[in-house]
Amino acid sequence: MVSVRAVAGAIAVAAIPGSARSDGTTVDGFRAAHFTASNGVEMPYRLFVPDSARDGRSYPLILYLHGRAGLGTDNLKQISGGNTYGTRLWTRPDLQRTQPVYVVAPQASDDARWDDGDSDELSPSAEAALELVSVLTKQLPLDTSRVYLIGQSRGGFGVWDIVTKRPSLFAAAIPVSGGGSPSRARLAAEVPVWAFHGEMDPTVPVERTREMVAALRAAGSAVRYTEYAGAGHTIWESVFAEPELPGWLLSHKRRAH
Repeated sequence: MVSVRAVAGAIAVAAIPGSARSDGTTVDGFRAAHFTASNGVEMPYRLFVPDSARDGRSYPLILYLHGRAGLGTDNLKQISGGNTYGTRLWTRPDLQRTQPVYVVAPQASDDARWDDGDSDELSPSAEAALELVSVLTKQLPLDTSRVYLIGQSRGGFGVWDIVTKRPSLFAAAIPVSGGGSPSRARLAAEVPVWAFHGEMDPTVPVERTREMVAALRAAGSAVRYTEYAGAGHTIWESVFAEPELPGWLLSHKRRAH
């Protein structure tokens, strides 16, 4: 087995049987790599490594799930366009100086989804993304009690789906402009969630998030919800400019189970 390691601010990625490899290109600190999951899903991804990463410390990891505009195989759309806000917030120099984090942004293929609706199973792409996280936590100096999940639009659906099916994996989650299965929401009642939606969203009705929030609260969750009055679907810039968001997310640690 060959490791995935931070070397001089970059990543040396070599093949763990059926697993990850780097193609060497970097955009804003996000190194391009590729992952072959055990379920056969081929998944390009980008990985940001803190400049301050060093032996003897462990660091949080953010898993970012893109929206529909990020679908493809170019290994770029999931960190560009509307996905810029949700990925670059965490790599800002001021935040990295005080709260250095790793960020991984996998890319789902054109016909893929991050969620699998009312099924008890995860979608193949979600399974692959979680397997990638598992590989990274074994190969990089990551704090497994501080793995966070963020997604917008189609990725927001993925966040809701994953936290209700694998709630023990994440310290906190941020679903944006998504929706889920209210009947399953109680399963994520112990996961800190801050959800966002635009009141006038024409793409994903705001009721999709309202229903999830109501179901979580009924289950005893202290879920936090921000709804932007008069706003539509693409609220990413507003969400990731919320001044309390980084501190809120990174303050949480996964509860022992």
